[in-house]
Order: sequence, then C-alpha cells, then structure tokens
Amino acid sequence: MPGAPRTNPAAPRGAQADLAARLRQGADVLHDWLNRRDTLVELIRSVNATVEPPTVADALLAYAEVWFSTRHLAVAVDDGSRQINVIAERGDCRPFAEGLERVARWVTDHNEEFMSANLETDRRLPGGPPVAIAAFPLRCRARTIGALIALDPTPASTAPELPASVLSSLRVVLEAPALAIDTTMHLQRAEALSVTDDLTSLYNSRYLNQVLRRESKRASRSSRPLSLLFIDLDGFKGVNDKHGHLCGSRALVEAAAVIRGCARETDMCARFGGDEFAVVLPETGSEGAIAVAERIRERVSSHSFLAGEGINYRLTASVGVAALPEVATTAEELIKAADMAMYRVKDGGKNGVLLATRN
Repeated sequence: MPGAPRTNPAAPRGAQADLAARLRQGADVLHDWLNRRDTLVELIRSVNATVEPPTVADALLAYAEVWFSTRHLAVAVDDGSRQINVIAERGDCRPFAEGLERVARWVTDHNEEFMSANLETDRRLPGGPPVAIAAFPLRCRARTIGALIALDPTPASTAPELPASVLSSLRVVLEAPALAIDTTMHLQRAEALSVTDDLTSLYNSRYLNQVLRRESKRASRSSRPLSLLFIDLDGFKGVNDKHGHLCGSRALVEAAAVIRGCARETDMCARFGGDEFAVVLPETGSEGAIAVAERIRERVSSHSFLAGEGINYRLTASVGVAALPEVATTAEELIKAADMAMYRVKDGGKNGVLLATRN
C-alpha cells in the first residue's frame, strides 16, 4: 500500500502482547503516522477508488491492520434503518459477529470509543464473547454511521486505550473513510430505489427492459435459451371495487411474494404495471418456463388473499410464456410475444398458461 508501512515497528511481540499492550506500546508511532500528510492523502485515495461500500471498508481495514497490529478487524455500519451490518472484515470474525454488531450499535448511539478488556464481562454489553475490543466511531456529516472495530480473540489484561492526542488524530483521519462509506451507501440505496417498484419491492418495468436487453444479447451470443413470463391477475379489479384501493395494494404485495417464491435466485421478477408482472428466466427453455408458469398459476389460485383482513379473496392468473430463440430474437420481440400469449389466455377463459408460437 503506497505511503503505509507494512508493520507497526513499535508493536510488541510474544504471548503477553495482547490488544491493550499493542495499542499502548504502538501509540507513539501511530500518533506520528496519523499526523503525516501523505498518510491521509493515500488513505483518501484508497477509499475513494471504488463505489462499493464493502470495498471502501476493506481499504480502511488494510490501514487499520497496521495501525492496531491485529489480524481481526471489522467495519460495521447502520444501513439507514437502524440495522447494523458488518460490511467488511479481516481475519475470521464470524464467531464474534453478534458481539461486533452490538458494539457497533453502542458506538453509533453514543458517538464515542468502546474499549473493553473482555466483552463477556463488560457491564455495558453483557453476554458478549470473551474477546478484547477497541472500537472507534466512523463519523461524517455530523452523525455516526458505524464503527471501526479491532478485536483480539482472547481477553486483554487491561482495557485497551490510546492517549487523547492519538484519539483526536484518529478521529480526524477516520472522517475521510466514513464519508466515502456513507456516500457509496447512499448511491447504492438510490440505485436500488431507481430500479425497484415502490409497492411490491420487485424490480420495475424500466429495469425489466434493461435486463431483457442484456440477457437477450447474452443468450444470442452463447446460444443459450432465455424465457419470459407475462402474468396478469384475473379478477383483480374486483378487489378494488369491493374492498377499496388499500386492500388492492395489499393484494398486489401478496401476489408479488407468491410470484417471487416460485422463482429461482437467478430469475428476475418485476412488476410491469398495474396487476401485471413479469419473470425473466435466464438459461431456461420453453419446457422449463412452462413448469414455472404452471407453478405460479397454481399457487396464485390456491392463495387466500387478504386473509389478514378477514377477507380471504381468491384470484387466478393468466400467464403468457415466450422463449428465445423459438419466437423472438430481441428483447422487444420477446415482450410482445409473451404479452400476446397472456392476452390469448384471458380471451380463452383466463386461469391458464399459454406458450407463444410463431405465426
């Protein structure tokens, strides 16, 4: 890493070098390093080299690994809904994940460092794992977004601590990575909102078109199949007419969950508009697509909608199926073919599945 020493020369070695001892004996070197202009410049460059929050956090951990002379580190942040998540780690921190998230929550709420010789016996967060912890706030835009956490898998003899001058310098240096993490998380959430249907949390029609264009080109290059399902809820208008639009919206949310539950992780489910949905099935031919379509039709027809409101409304689904390259060579042709097949099902009595064919 440019501008960063590979090791902290003041770090103690041997069996007695617990986390508290390493921080204490390395404090002077850390203070000098944190106050070097080139250190801050290189850190800023590293954390701003990507727009992925975990990668930004990992760049910070590369520095922290040297700062604190420890192999176990983590960055945990608030995702914006008061849910703390570990987004990057060094060493195997999985056995301590719950404890790390609780520490990060404490740091975020109190906006101060959390130092503990043994988290298991710490009265502030009782019941944690027997590890030594040194956690530092990640603060930017006048708020604390999470914590940088160093830990030792074994308790320390005393609580870790750093001189006030070192903590002051560290807080200043950590503002840059905190800002980078916060910015990339905002970008990530904004991107998710731009492609997501507000009501159902499925993808929206805009993103559906993007995915279909990409997948149809990929399928054509690789000579692999691609299928599309178009789904319309039969009788949905009756929900709005009899029970109001709020119940109609809730029924759409339930239908989205049913459809999503019938798809694989590699499939893409979208709300096309109104009570129409679509499912993109990569590397799936017509036979496999019909099987998925029948599963959706059966589960929709057997689902009791609005049961939580005591209504128990029944709906069915008309599903059009189109496969590339059988009936289409482009995304636009695939959409048109699936849409026409779906309307033929509705014209023929609804509650069915039809595979599009070339005229």
